[in-house]
Amino acid sequence: MGGRRFAAIGAACAVALAVSACGGGSGGGTTPGDTVKVGLMTSLSGANSASATSSVSGAEARFAAYKEDKGKCADKTFELVKADDQSSAQGALTAAQKLVQQDKVYTILAPSSFVYGAAPFLTTAGKNVPVEGGAFDGAKEWQNTKNNLFPAIPVPNYDKTYTTAGDYLKSQGGTKVAGLAYESPASQQGLEASLRSAENAGLKRGYVNTKIPFGSTDVGAIVLGIIQSKSDVLQMGINPDTSFAVIAGLKQAGYALKATVSATGYGADLLESAPAVQAGQGVTFNTGSAPNELKTPATERMAKALKDHAGSKSGIPGFFQLMGWMTADIFLHGLDVAGCDVDQAKFISTLRADKTWDAGGLYPAKRDFTTVEAAEQCSYFLKLQGSAFVPVANAAPLCGKLVGG
Repeated sequence: MGGRRFAAIGAACAVALAVSACGGGSGGGTTPGDTVKVGLMTSLSGANSASATSSVSGAEARFAAYKEDKGKCADKTFELVKADDQSSAQGALTAAQKLVQQDKVYTILAPSSFVYGAAPFLTTAGKNVPVEGGAFDGAKEWQNTKNNLFPAIPVPNYDKTYTTAGDYLKSQGGTKVAGLAYESPASQQGLEASLRSAENAGLKRGYVNTKIPFGSTDVGAIVLGIIQSKSDVLQMGINPDTSFAVIAGLKQAGYALKATVSATGYGADLLESAPAVQAGQGVTFNTGSAPNELKTPATERMAKALKDHAGSKSGIPGFFQLMGWMTADIFLHGLDVAGCDVDQAKFISTLRADKTWDAGGLYPAKRDFTTVEAAEQCSYFLKLQGSAFVPVANAAPLCGKLVGG
């Protein structure tokens, strides 16, 4: 679903020895000692960093909550080792190589938009290191259930078409859809899947731009293109800094849309910015996990942890903060089911066979890591009204069927 911020020391080694000097159990990589090095790869610099850096606080909050809740392996010390993907595919490769070869981490959390640049390395030279990632970057390696990559969201198969996006746009009265995406595989392919869904629902394509630079706010030509195409709904796979500039431009031009849907932006960061709240009025945001507004035990626990450990005022995570929380949760779940002291190979094989992870209740159904196939695609939709996100359709997720691919 769419849208909801540690170099092991070997158990048998002396405290003063580094992990690189330790054996790895039965030839299956390193084993976690009292201190577990967990790598975290995300954008700490570059155009994507404004949004992505919150993944760090999301992961930190999840580890803190695990300690407080006395999780099965809570006696471990989790040491977060950060690596900057520099908002680029090459940067992601360099970051992954550093974590695996230099830092010798036990696992890697990868809430990054650029994993596709590192995935070939991670699944070959780095194949012994379990990687928990967002899977929203478009890397084909997420489709393989025989490797060391574990997705926090249902793996997008952009060749398949689900009715979800189209059903929502049609329900809002849409007849022609405009689409915006960044110049990256994940953003482009995700938008294309949404546009096919819209066409399946009977909408026509209007203005489409899939070459937008990350972080760009130079949107005059985009605004003009949407207006000239006479599109009445807008689907965006871009970050709020760009999408809100587009929305502001359309409002300034006096051009009203029946619906504007953003794949990112739901979260506390938006609510804490008065200009963003003003710009985002009436915009629909979608998230794959239960939004905080539902006030379930799972959302309330995450909200408390984000307030206590991530400096959040509302407890509502932004997209990347949620991905930080989710990827850390997969890793902790893996330790819980595999054992607190298993080597990396045993961790990978046990988690791969697991069918019980539901992000601590944030997902309405348990995930099966043995497959990437899905008969339906579900999302929660929320509209920004005033200073609050208001769930659409009585807070129930909209689940679309597979119709193509």
